Amino acid sequence: MLEKTTRMNYLYDFYYSLLTPKQQSYMSLYYLDDYSLGEIAEEYEISRQAVYDNIKRTEAMLEEYEEKLLLFHKFQQRSALIKQLNQLLNEENPSKQAMQAIVAELGKLD
Repeated sequence: MLEKTTRMNYLYDFYYSLLTPKQQSYMSLYYLDDYSLGEIAEEYEISRQAVYDNIKRTEAMLEEYEEKLLLFHKFQQRSALIKQLNQLLNEENPSKQAMQAIVAELGKLD
């Protein structure tokens, strides 16, 4: 569950501007502010089922955006490459070729 929440938070961060204000609000309350479905329903004076349906549709939309745009995937790849680069820089005699290879990989991601 925590893994899904983390993924949804990242997808929301990358794609929130593509969502409607209502979708943004529900997702923010549910994932970022940790509101329950009942609390969101009470706040908007709608049914708990309506909130659930909206959140599930929005999650599917976020996954679809990621499938097409790959912003989160590229972010993860960049983070891993930067970590590798930092590890190399912390070595006593870092390999210039290894660093160049990592920089080349970073360049391919854009």
